[in-house]
Amino acid sequence: MPSAGPLHRLLDEPVEARGGHLAVADGGGDGQLTYAALGALSDRLRDRLVAGGVGRGDRVGIYVRKSCDSVAAIYGILKAGAAYVPVDPTAPASRNAYIHDNCRVKFAVVERRFEAQYREELGKLGAAPALIVIDDVGGGKYLAQALDRLDADAPSPRAETVDSAAEDLAYILYTSGSTGKPKGVMLTHGNAVAFVRWCEQAFEPRSTDVFSSHAPFHFDLSILDLYLPLTRGASLVLVPEETGKEPKALADLIAARRISVWYSAPSTLSLLAQFGDIPGHDFSSLRIVLFAGEVFPIVHLRSLREQLPAPAYFNLYGPTETNVCTYFALPAAIEAERTEPYPIGKVCSNLEGRVVSPDGEDVETGKEGELCIAGPNVMVGYWGLPELTAGAFLPSTDGKRWYKTGDIVTELPSGDLRYVGRRDRMVKRRGYRVELGEIEVCLYRHPDLREAAVVAVLDAEGGVRIKAHLSMRGDKKLSIIALKTFCSQQLPVYMVPDAFAVHAALPKTSTDKIDYQALKALG
Repeated sequence: MPSAGPLHRLLDEPVEARGGHLAVADGGGDGQLTYAALGALSDRLRDRLVAGGVGRGDRVGIYVRKSCDSVAAIYGILKAGAAYVPVDPTAPASRNAYIHDNCRVKFAVVERRFEAQYREELGKLGAAPALIVIDDVGGGKYLAQALDRLDADAPSPRAETVDSAAEDLAYILYTSGSTGKPKGVMLTHGNAVAFVRWCEQAFEPRSTDVFSSHAPFHFDLSILDLYLPLTRGASLVLVPEETGKEPKALADLIAARRISVWYSAPSTLSLLAQFGDIPGHDFSSLRIVLFAGEVFPIVHLRSLREQLPAPAYFNLYGPTETNVCTYFALPAAIEAERTEPYPIGKVCSNLEGRVVSPDGEDVETGKEGELCIAGPNVMVGYWGLPELTAGAFLPSTDGKRWYKTGDIVTELPSGDLRYVGRRDRMVKRRGYRVELGEIEVCLYRHPDLREAAVVAVLDAEGGVRIKAHLSMRGDKKLSIIALKTFCSQQLPVYMVPDAFAVHAALPKTSTDKIDYQALKALG
């Protein structure tokens, strides 16, 4: 397989060499596509888009639930030379219409259940991209049916797959923005291929592997799921959203589908460890467990490791703007006395990292500083936001583009990086700097806590109040006095939360991270 080239060319070799092998399967049903079928269906969409005027550099939206249909749509868009712009199907239509209007998509592939509201919201914005509407999702047949209807009216001539340049956009992933409007992170073919090639070297995929796809396609974790299997012609199983949130159903799927490479946020694995009845399932095929996106509480990680000792475990770290930029291989056993999360590891071999002070100077080993990353994974910038893009990079006399992650780390004597917290989650209280993530680490040491999230809110006088939101394990209950006592035993007085709120479960975003904005709104 070529070492470079556009992202979609990764599909060429398995289509030719392993055409009859399973490429992608809908985990919630019987729908599936072989490599030959996936290649053919994505070619058909390419032809339709090119006939409609889509070309190199254009953007095409995807407003479809995760399915074989949406996977084929992604590859078809790339083959037409365009960048795909996926949106969250569970988000309001107004938000999704804003995203697609913001980056001026020329076409959009839309599921019929979303069509009416989507058109209405686009109309309010004065936007009218051409739509390819599919009736449902499953096995790729609904995308095929939509193309059949269009071809019956006006057949699309066969088009050539576009060999996009490394600097051409491959996809735009929208993340929450400080202004209240989502911002589009622009990633090129060069960015994506560099990341996939690093994954290939680090994790050594096999042709017999069955990868999970737990992350939604608007989340950057999906990039590994979608493209790493192609490097060996392996299979991909799409995890339905409902299944991904139900530990026992998830355990059933992992066992039944013989998943060998798993990748998700730690919160999903924490629930699996607690409520998935792992001993009652056959997980013998599972050989690699990857997790990223948030800190993995050590109590739940230890439980998972003890129940599933055979796989190799890797802690991956990186914002959407870089995808994975550091990683750490966990030891075979987690020490009983360990209470702190594991490091985020060393910078990936194809990237460079710096730990800098607020004035942009490199700090000494062991000192806290902001992690900055340079190299081929790093984004081009934010769509239509040149000032925000410029501010995201550290000025450098060497010509390198050092992306400022906003994450505070320290370099350990081993060379591994220890995650301290977010730059923007540091608050000042009574003249002291307080890192909210540090309070969370303290709370997670309590054996009766299942989840913890700490937010800072303004009080009536404009001061900062710290509030801890918690969910408990089983039917455990703790008094506020007991919680304050526990924190005061491990934290300075100025870091002990002012208030505690206990919930059945903490709210989550569409990417299964704790929804801090929702918690802040509770006051």
